[in-house]
Amino acid sequence: MARRISRGPGSGHVTVKGPPRSRAAAGPQNSARRRPAPPPDGEPAALPSRDALVAFLRDAGGKVSKSEIVRHFGLGVTQRPALRDLLRELRTAATAAPAGKRSFRHPASLPDTAIVEVFGTDPDGDPLARPVNWDGDGRPLVYMHAEPKGQPALAPGERVLARLKPIGRDKYEGRTLKRLAESGTSRILGLFESSMIRPVDRRARADWSVPPGENAGAEDGELVLAEPLPGYGLGPRPARVVERLGRMDAPRAVSMLCIHAHGIPAEFDDDTLREAERARGVGPEGREDLRDIPLVTIDGEDARDFDDAVFAEPDGEGWTVIVAIADVSHYVRPGKPLDRTAADRGNSVYFPDRVVPMLPEALSNGWCSLRPDEDRGCLFVRMRFDAEGRKQEHRFGRGIMRSSARLTYEAVQDARNRGEPRFDALYGAFGALLGAREKRGTLDLDLPERKVVLSDDGKVLAITPRERLDSHKLIEEFMVAANVCAAEELERLHQPCMYRVHDRPSDVKLEGLREFLGSFDLKLPPGNELRPRDFHRLLDEVRDRPEERLVNETVLRAQSQAAYAPDNIGHFGLALARYAHFTSPIRRYADLLVHRALVSGLRLGPDGLTAEEAAHFPETAEHITRTERRAALAERDAVDRYLAAYMADHVGAQFEARISGVTRFGLFVTLEGNGASGIVPLPSLPDDRWDHEEGARRVVGRRTGITFSLGQPVDVRLFEAVPLTGSLTFHILQSPNPQGASRRRTGPRATGSKARSSPRR
Repeated sequence: MARRISRGPGSGHVTVKGPPRSRAAAGPQNSARRRPAPPPDGEPAALPSRDALVAFLRDAGGKVSKSEIVRHFGLGVTQRPALRDLLRELRTAATAAPAGKRSFRHPASLPDTAIVEVFGTDPDGDPLARPVNWDGDGRPLVYMHAEPKGQPALAPGERVLARLKPIGRDKYEGRTLKRLAESGTSRILGLFESSMIRPVDRRARADWSVPPGENAGAEDGELVLAEPLPGYGLGPRPARVVERLGRMDAPRAVSMLCIHAHGIPAEFDDDTLREAERARGVGPEGREDLRDIPLVTIDGEDARDFDDAVFAEPDGEGWTVIVAIADVSHYVRPGKPLDRTAADRGNSVYFPDRVVPMLPEALSNGWCSLRPDEDRGCLFVRMRFDAEGRKQEHRFGRGIMRSSARLTYEAVQDARNRGEPRFDALYGAFGALLGAREKRGTLDLDLPERKVVLSDDGKVLAITPRERLDSHKLIEEFMVAANVCAAEELERLHQPCMYRVHDRPSDVKLEGLREFLGSFDLKLPPGNELRPRDFHRLLDEVRDRPEERLVNETVLRAQSQAAYAPDNIGHFGLALARYAHFTSPIRRYADLLVHRALVSGLRLGPDGLTAEEAAHFPETAEHITRTERRAALAERDAVDRYLAAYMADHVGAQFEARISGVTRFGLFVTLEGNGASGIVPLPSLPDDRWDHEEGARRVVGRRTGITFSLGQPVDVRLFEAVPLTGSLTFHILQSPNPQGASRRRTGPRATGSKARSSPRR
């Protein structure tokens, strides 16, 4: 259905016809609403068992009427009294709860309204919340809608009374009914200017005022943390400055801003630091001596912590590969301050100008870093592969090693390109593993990362693509192989495993992806036949075509997000039946848990996984998945803000771009050069009545016939860059040919540069 958008000349007024897409469309399908196949000969189905009815209520996620139950199970009129008796039994047994007149819900599901507390944001920046004082089963997750215009965005720690709508098992869509003043934990991060605070969150719809005497001495141009003050009228809400964070134009201000904006713990407490400082090196007692094996570390030029080392040698017609990993579990013991801090952080966070480490520097850059020519404790896996890259066997152990060299990706690649034989064994084993990967068919998206180049004073010098060399892929293949072995070994030992899981794309996302691919005459197999190799084939098909990057990005958005879980569902993207993270315990808590489980299962020491840790694996998996996504969002926000700071010097410049998003309120474009993305507001387009055709991913002008479609190349001018929020605004310079028209429209009406456009701020 086309969603109709009307805007009269100069009015900026938008009306939408047709139902908006619910967030439920982007989440898991609610299989509970699917009606079972009808019984033969049209006869009424048998009365469901108690377990089947409880499962239906649980999967529904919210209240279900008696009529829905009847329809779902295909019951006849004569069976309704028996159904009523069954529901009464369930209610007495507390396995079903009444939810209004003639409706029921599972006791583990949330009511229509509940008090929830915001704890973070999803990858799109929208708030995530949990119910307060929840004592039922599961861990319900609430995706909160953005606040109405004029209201500040929900902040972590804030509590609201929310109206809830189930969108899947243990997942809900929430809308704020009332913000609860007693929550009192929300903070505002923003730029202080003229007794006002401009929030750094681009979703915030209003500034805050700072009454006299409440600015804590803040000066214009400073980043501040503030908290709301009670009571406000028609004007901006009042707030009190509680902390000054430094000037926005100071070096490293962007990363500091992102640290505070996402609530990332950046300082270590005294107990944690003292425990780290007491650490000392390990001896060879009780360890396998690997010091005569020429293991090497291969990392980026700016890396400071080296937690993996590799070695390879020919083995008959195949290869032996050793991957040795820093023995973090020797230093970080369960329940100790270091462990509590690492678990809370979940992972390290990497910004262009700094790292917020999971562990203090005494460990991360010291005793747990595999420095060359220094003895270090390690956990290792020795793997044997045949000439085709098929694993023949593996063995884990606890050892002591001495790295023979600290190498960089660039140096290794240069030596390989010059034909030096030093790394022939490494590349030989890599070739075999790469061949095996290609045979099983994995999802390998070609999306170049952006590298921010900074001067000593924090100024952005350039934004460049980060090169991906064969030396990068070599290390990736060795690490993937070691991670697979870790999962297999823990299953063999019947030990708990913190799996790295990646589900196939949801049916809803696949439906949208197929619709998009159809516009380029591209196809995918049906969902039940879809394999990662099908995406690989698709991406090969668009290689070197104009829409290559757009298709890569759209395929990426269609994928499920990887997560940590104690229950295995496999890794769809890597086409692997089992997978766990083992290779980076300095910077990921999941890897540390896998190390401890291996130590316990192989009886390699007293510092293995405890029964209490294993019992809390489900909660831990959810927590570290959340911290990982928090880190990814903070890192992305930092790059966006650096990009905006770099682009601020180019306001008014013209760029080649492609339309990367089409919405009812405007277009999104991505520059061909540095990958910067921004919005083209609908009012900047030519005066017309615009129809938003959601399925076709385009907007069409009814009067002019001008069409703006996803993937379309356009020339744009940068209209505004706001480093504070990382947002960019563009105007399209020329309109494309109208459908059926003989030439392109030019002039002010097509450029969006009429006087009614808002002035540059």
